[in-house]
Amino acid sequence: MPPAAKRPRRYDPARTRTAVHAQFGHVRDAVRTLTPEQLALPTRLGDWAVRDLVAHLGMVLRALSRLVELPEPAKADGSLLAWPGAIAAEAPDIAGFARRLAEEHPDPDAYLAAAEERFTADLAAHPGTRLLATSGGALTLDDYLVTRTVELVVHTDDLNAAVPGLDVPLDRQALASCTRLLADALAAKAPGGATEVRIPPYAVVQCVEGPRHTRGTPPNVVETDPLTWIRLATGRLTWPEAVAQAKVSASGERADLSALLPLLA
Repeated sequence: MPPAAKRPRRYDPARTRTAVHAQFGHVRDAVRTLTPEQLALPTRLGDWAVRDLVAHLGMVLRALSRLVELPEPAKADGSLLAWPGAIAAEAPDIAGFARRLAEEHPDPDAYLAAAEERFTADLAAHPGTRLLATSGGALTLDDYLVTRTVELVVHTDDLNAAVPGLDVPLDRQALASCTRLLADALAAKAPGGATEVRIPPYAVVQCVEGPRHTRGTPPNVVETDPLTWIRLATGRLTWPEAVAQAKVSASGERADLSALLPLLA
């Protein structure tokens, strides 16, 4: 008999909302300190400068405003686990929009303040059950907010990489949600039980077709820390680089995840 399908992971809506506000607050505090010279620095995101990255961080919240203005879908036919793959296809359009926003809003702090104010108003005006037509299909507002933790954590890390010494903090709950969603997306992309991926302290998933294990140490194990996992899952770090730098340990013939990554770029 095949194993029973796993229930989708549940996220606490109140904790997710708090995490989104906390991480965006960390970003705003850091952006206020940026000089014009720092805003002009290059990033690891193609031809984006820091100012373009900041504009995109505002888009992370502005996206909710756009979605609540659209007609509500008739039914929830989307999946959080489909979102990472779906958003990757939109990357070129997102990049161009971010650059235009950066040009239109020369005051980054004022731009982020307006985005946060509108976001807060949208949350107050719509229930968590409100359906949104997202890239991953129709999701509830509560589920969509989980994707905001991914965007904020990933791009906060990009910002830290671009500006030496900036060290924007990562909210623990935002980091946990981001790690878990990307880990679950890997398990959905490569279903199976041959390989166990451990990302302490936030996630453990089984994936990859092959012999399943039921007790004891599994034959194929991958283990890494949350930030390394997020960088692998989003293409900021390659599998060979992570292994060479001892940022990931992988044992077993089915422990090489290079063919499955990145999940989101």
